[in-house]
Amino acid sequence: MIRQRWTKCGSKKRLLCHCGSSTSASDGVAGLEANLGIKSSMPQTQTESHNEGGKDAEKSECPPQMERQVLYDVEGVPMISVFFEYNERIRNFKAKPDDVLIATYPKAGTTWMIEIVDCIRKEGVTAEIKNQLSMTRSPFIEMGAANMMPSGVDLLENMPSPRLVKTHLPVNLVPKSFWDNDCKIIYVARNAKDVLVSYYFFHKMNLGMPDPGSWEEYFESYLSGNVAWGSWFDHVIGWWDIRERHQILYVFFEDIVQDPVREVERVARFLGKTLEGTTINEILDHIAFSNMKDNPMTNYSIVPSHLMNQEISPFMRKGKVGDWKNHFTVAQNERFEEEYRRRMAKTSLRLTDEL
Repeated sequence: MIRQRWTKCGSKKRLLCHCGSSTSASDGVAGLEANLGIKSSMPQTQTESHNEGGKDAEKSECPPQMERQVLYDVEGVPMISVFFEYNERIRNFKAKPDDVLIATYPKAGTTWMIEIVDCIRKEGVTAEIKNQLSMTRSPFIEMGAANMMPSGVDLLENMPSPRLVKTHLPVNLVPKSFWDNDCKIIYVARNAKDVLVSYYFFHKMNLGMPDPGSWEEYFESYLSGNVAWGSWFDHVIGWWDIRERHQILYVFFEDIVQDPVREVERVARFLGKTLEGTTINEILDHIAFSNMKDNPMTNYSIVPSHLMNQEISPFMRKGKVGDWKNHFTVAQNERFEEEYRRRMAKTSLRLTDEL
């Protein structure tokens, strides 16, 4: 059993939940803390050289200490032991025919696509989109529950249709009801090198993730698939292989960067929507990376720094293609390319890691 103590720090904020009720952020944070196994002692200082926030880890008056989570195996896929879980409620989740599932490997543009799809379905940037957290407009089905914070499944079961669902699950773990109901699914793939870099920094700033170790250690863990949600190779290939057997739109992160108008229109056609030029321009402004990075509805700034320390690295880092070049050594790139060629040899899937 996970035990936790919560001491309120600072002022109370209000968090609007998708179910229509107003929940205090401090209550929600207490749930987050319980789920992550937080203890109320002071955290250790973050001092590693890959900090990107430009400062040391933020110090607060009463920051609880978090326990880094450990991986456990679910049908051959590493998952996180507490905060993001896979259980029978997820396995037996009842999808509806008008549900839209947004599936990605972590750090591949999930929040970006959520905003695109939500704007398209609502035919513009509505007051709801401007004032409600992305994480409540598109609940994360793997999110566990604790105290005042409902699970992703709880949120979804209380949402009116049509629902927008987020997942990082590989094909073999997606609830069967999504296939049985022929739900529309949008999968976003991002090149493996940029994902590696972004996921590493996400591990560093999200103190509920397993300890990534050093950059060199994480590099090897990622290549071997020994990270949460498993191998990038298995994930992107698995979804690619079934794309023509189901209602799946396979989108590339790099294509959105290169031509956002074309990709927004492509997603709209998939969803059966026709948008006016003014609406498209409104959506493009909303989903511009700089705007999303500053938007509290999408940048996870509501999450306290002892859960997600954005002084270490922001939740939304750069949104660029090719940032891996600033982190890979020549030897690491050669090692990566060798493994990449081996793992991608039998698939027609092709991605680009530079524009």
